[in-house]
Formats: sequence, structure tokens, C-alpha cells
Amino acid sequence: MAVDSGVERSLDNFGFAEVLVVLKKDTAAAGSGEVRKHFLDDVPAAAGGGPLAEATAFAAADMRLQRSTGGAATPRRRAGRRPPASPEKPPAREFPRLGVAIGYVDRGGAAGLAADEAVAGVYQAEQLSLIRPVREAPAKATTRLTWGLRRLGIPSLWKQGLTGKGVRVGHLDTGVEGQHPALKDRIAAFMEMDLFGNRVPGSSPHDTGTHGTHTAGTICGGRSGGLAIGVAPEAELCSGLVIEGGDVLMRVLTGMEWTLEQGVRVLSMSLGIRGFTPFFLAVTQNLRTEGVLPVFAIGNEGPGTSRSPGNYAEALSVGMTDRDDVVDLGSGSITFNRPLEPNQPNVVAPGVEVISAKPGGGVMSKTGTSMATPHVAGVAALLLQAKPDATVAEVEHAIQSTCTVLADQSPLRFGFGLINPRAALEALT
Repeated sequence: MAVDSGVERSLDNFGFAEVLVVLKKDTAAAGSGEVRKHFLDDVPAAAGGGPLAEATAFAAADMRLQRSTGGAATPRRRAGRRPPASPEKPPAREFPRLGVAIGYVDRGGAAGLAADEAVAGVYQAEQLSLIRPVREAPAKATTRLTWGLRRLGIPSLWKQGLTGKGVRVGHLDTGVEGQHPALKDRIAAFMEMDLFGNRVPGSSPHDTGTHGTHTAGTICGGRSGGLAIGVAPEAELCSGLVIEGGDVLMRVLTGMEWTLEQGVRVLSMSLGIRGFTPFFLAVTQNLRTEGVLPVFAIGNEGPGTSRSPGNYAEALSVGMTDRDDVVDLGSGSITFNRPLEPNQPNVVAPGVEVISAKPGGGVMSKTGTSMATPHVAGVAALLLQAKPDATVAEVEHAIQSTCTVLADQSPLRFGFGLINPRAALEALT
């Protein structure tokens, strides 16, 4: 088995590479075990360029800036540099449920992985980032329903008793404000991942920015100032704080593993890597194998662009529309040369000037595919309440096959179309 070309380039340039190792299913179920022998015992000194003290200083500065700016920015690392090994950042880590391991290898380790029968693939590890909203603004609760809930006809499903009750939804973001009146009774589990990707047991629900509280509100928020903001207001939110700052890849992988342990049925994620990179593909496939529907934002860079893992055929990718059912110019879209779902995104949903919760109470307006994605995740929760034994493929098919085609717009921009929750319910049940 050949290793990813990115790994080869890193080995040529630096003599080592950080790799994501995909394990074969029978191996993943039992843990990677012997695969760890191929990893280096320590993070290469050249990767950090300094002693342990530099890693400690880096982490402290990163956390201070993250807290002082609400997660808006973190110190830029110099190109090709990482903090060296420390007690907080292990050189290698396994994620049995996701079926992957991550760590550093030299050329000998890479060759060993390539020859190991337990390994299905070796990829250059890449960092994910938040899909930032295109616009945001203050807002007030002046109506009974957000325009997105009205446009999707969500109240008609509520009248049938479908509120997401009993369905757990995973949410990996900047966290969630646990004291917000619209959310405090919706959070079933919360876990913060520190800057090295370690879990912080006992962490209370909080948000290092505003993004996570806003997306969580759209998934399952109740009322804020009389305004209903959440699609599935009785769904159980399992929220992981994974961005921003630090080793985002390790934080996200740890968060994904944690959500699987919580028994989630849907995973809403508004982060990714610009362009197509296959290294996260096996993780997305394994989410589906574990019975989790991956609902990922496609990105806000406009036509001809997309984000991984949102652009994988294995994900339910989401673009954004405005109040007139027009796909916003910032919504990503792209066509791949592949037989399965070549057009991305798969679907579109309300994402322009979406009003939802903000930390500290009240609401705010944000625009982006990040705002459209939780609408779809919430709808999936309603469908799973209606048919708890539905498979990932059945729920995805019900959503995609019943979409409304948008007139006078290119299908390349909206995929199957605007989601139609009522029609999806009929198709599923």
C-alpha cells in the first residue's frame, strides 16, 4: 500500500511527517495495538524548534488569546512549526470508534505502516478550521418564529408531536452557552477538548466565541424572548468544544470519538479544510457505519469552492439560501469527476440572516452555510424521532429525494434542492 503523496513530501522536506492512519475494520474494532510501533516515541524536536518550555508557552499564550478574544483569533505558528512533545500532547493517539490513529513517523515508520496488514491507508494530517459566517449583526426577537422555521414548515411537524425528543445530536463547534434560556435544558452532554486534544472532564457548557451557541440554537433551541429558534427543540444536544486554537485536528478527532460514545444519531459540523482532501474520508465513512448521519457545511467561499469533509459523497453537505429561496453568492458549490453525487452541496437550507441564540442571552443574526447546516441536522432529528430504527441511508435519502428544485438557478448551486421536511417525513414513514 502506498502512502499519501503529502506524507512523502513532508518526509523529503523534514524527515518526519504527522500522519492519519486508517485502520482496517477488524483492527479498528480491537484498537490499533501493534500499529503504534511504527510511530515515533516523541514529537520530533524539529517540529517545534525548541524545548518543552516552548510548548508550554505556546499553549498558555494560545489559551489566553483564545479566551480574551472569544475564540476569534489565535497566534499564528511559523510555517512548518509545531510545539514539541509535552505531557499534554502525546506523540500518538488512537481513536478506536473512528477507526484511525494519528502520530508522527519517520521514513522507516512510514514504510512500516505501508506494509502493515492492519492498515488501510496513510494520509498527511491536515488542520481543519471554522467556517466563518459571511455576515453577522445584532437582532431582536420581533416574531414568533424565525424565517427559516416558517420557510421549512417546521411547526406542522411539531403539531404531529415531532420535536426531536429522545434523539441525540452531536455538535462540534466553539462550544455552547449553557446558561442561555433557550438552551440550558437542551444540553445532554458537554465536553471541552483542550489545545492538545485532551478531554477536560467536568467542564461546564460554555462558548469561546458566538458561533457554537448560534448553531446549537438552530438545532434544538427553545424560545428566546418569545421567538422560537430551534428546529428540534426537544432533541438532546451533545456539544463538544473543539475550535478554535491549538491542534484543531486532534481536538476534532477527540470530539468525534466522544460524540460516538454519547450515542448520537446526527453530527452537525460547520468546519473543514478548503478544497478536496481525502484524508478525512475514512472518518466520515466510519461515522455512517456507527449509525451517525454526518451533516457538514460546504463552505462560504462561493462557486467553484468547497470544504472537506463536507464535499465527500459520504456526507450530507449543506449550502445556504435566503428568504427568496435564492442560493447566496457566498455558498460553496463544485462538481467532481465521480459517479456518486458529483455535485456539491447535496442540499440547501435557510442560511442568510438566520436569527439564533447568542452567549449571554438574547439573539443575533448570522449568515453562512454554518447557519444552514443545523437546520438540516435538526430536521434529521425530527425524522429519527418519527422512525427511530431508520438507517443513515434511509434518512439521507428521504431528505435528498424530496427536495424542492429551485427555479431559474443552476442545479450545480443547490444539488438536490431546498430541503422539504414535510415531504421527507412522508417519504421516510
